[in-house]
This record gives sequence, structure tokens and C-alpha cells, in this order.
Amino acid sequence: MTAASPADDGTPTAPDGLVVLFVAGMSGAGRSTAANVLEDDGWYVADNVPPSLIATMVDTIRAGAVPTARLAMVIRASDATIGDRLVEVRKSLEDTGVRTRVLFLDASDQMLVRRFEQVRRRHPLQGKDTLVDGIARERAILAPIKDYADLVVETSALSVAKLREVVEDAYPHDTDNRLSVAVQSFGFKYGLPIDSDLVADVRFLPNPHWIPELRDHTGQEEPVRDYVLGRPGATDFLALYVDLVRLVGQGYLREGKRYMTISVGCTGGKHRSVAITEALARLLGQEKDETGRSTYDVRVLHRDLGRE
Repeated sequence: MTAASPADDGTPTAPDGLVVLFVAGMSGAGRSTAANVLEDDGWYVADNVPPSLIATMVDTIRAGAVPTARLAMVIRASDATIGDRLVEVRKSLEDTGVRTRVLFLDASDQMLVRRFEQVRRRHPLQGKDTLVDGIARERAILAPIKDYADLVVETSALSVAKLREVVEDAYPHDTDNRLSVAVQSFGFKYGLPIDSDLVADVRFLPNPHWIPELRDHTGQEEPVRDYVLGRPGATDFLALYVDLVRLVGQGYLREGKRYMTISVGCTGGKHRSVAITEALARLLGQEKDETGRSTYDVRVLHRDLGRE
């Protein structure tokens, strides 16, 4: 990669396509996992970078010392001013032509406590207080960063494998302008997925749970799938939702957002939501642009399938 040349007015310009991704979030919410995924996908990853050194690192890349156009920096709650300082640094980088993004990893306090207890580690901001005190202190410090993040991922219900899928979809290795769409089924009785961009409630369809021969099957199996998709309103719902995704997706791309999560819910996340999720993903996968290329990069997740 060649070094960037100064603009006519003396302001340095970023290399073509240079992106700086700030990875922030609660300790125990998956920052290290996200950083590992990005590194595996070719990002240059720097951990625990003080805001005062971010501009220096970017200048190093501009000088060609680091051959990358994608830089990820893991930001931690080093002090109470980190949120405001990161806003200033981000604006400064944008003013010089660098594209910036902020990914924020979050989880419930209960899940964070459980994860710290499993690994038998102290919270970095715990000090002489309790683990809960440390979590509360960190949450308050990072609140401004979460507020202006481009993508917030709630990891309480995500396995490491599923978090990897989310990060890979949000920041794909290729540089095309497709929208990455994750379509996930869930059960309302287990709670609404916090990271949803669009939520579809398919409880208006009859529940196969009340049909004895279908109860023990799932929406991935033909008997349940045929039953759900054969109910009045199912195909009309799918057609209208594809139109909705098309409309919203175009707006997302205009705003520089390349990742969308569609959550499809029924009561338990076993029958209706699973069948509709699979059908919606198939229809979205069939969408083509004017060149014949797939419009969306679609991935299917079933959050609550298999739960009692």
C-alpha cells in the first residue's frame, strides 16, 4: 500500500477505503472474541489503545508502515472520560477522510456476573468493591459510547460460534456493497432479542403445538413447514416482509449500515417462527440486483430451537 499524499491545503488524506473500527463494550461481553474474528478476517487489530495514541497509529498506517486498509481498535473503560475522548478522536479522523465505525458488545449484568464467576477473574474496575459494583462502574463509563455506536450486539443469549457469525456478517471480508441480513427465530416467552432491527410477530398463525402429530416436530421439518406456510396469510405476510426488507435495506445502505437483524417470533421459537424464518431467508436469498448478483448475504439463526 502506498503512503497517502497530503491534500493541497496540507490536510493529510486517508488511503482509499481506510476504515477504523472501534470495538468497545462491557468486559465479559465478547470483545476479545470479536477482535479474534476480525483478525482472522484480515483486520489489523490493536488492543487497549489509549485515545491519545489512536491518531498516531492511523498516521503510521498512512505512511505505509502497516499494509492494511482495515484497522480495528479495542477500546476499554480506561477512565471516566473515554466516551467524550473517543467522540473527539472519531470526528478528527472523519475530518481527514477516514471512515470510522463503532461496534459495542453488551450483555446483561446477570450474564456478566456468571461469566466472571466461571473464569474466576476479578472485574478490571472492581477494585476493593464487589463484582456488581465493578460492572455498574464500567457500564456508566461506557454508556456514551454505546449511545453512538453503529452496531450494538447483545451477547447474553449468544454462543461464541454465533457471536462469530454476527461479527463476520456485520464486517464481511469482501468489499462489495451487499447488505448482510441475519434472520433469526425466537420464542417470545424467552424474551425479545435486544439486537433486533426488525421484529416480526407470527403468532397470528395457528400454533402447530396444539396438533398432536406436529407437536414434537420443528419448523425445519416438512410436516410443520407445510402446515405453517399453508395457513391463510402466511404467503402474503412473507411477500410483504420481503418488500419491507427491500425498502429498509436500501435506506440502511444509504446510511452506511451493512448489517440487519430480523427477529421472527412465535410463542416458543420451535414451530411457526422457525418455518417462517427459513422461508423468509430463502426468499431474500433469491433477490437479485440488476447485474444478477444476490442482493443480500443471508444467514439463518434459530435462537431458541431445542429449548424446553
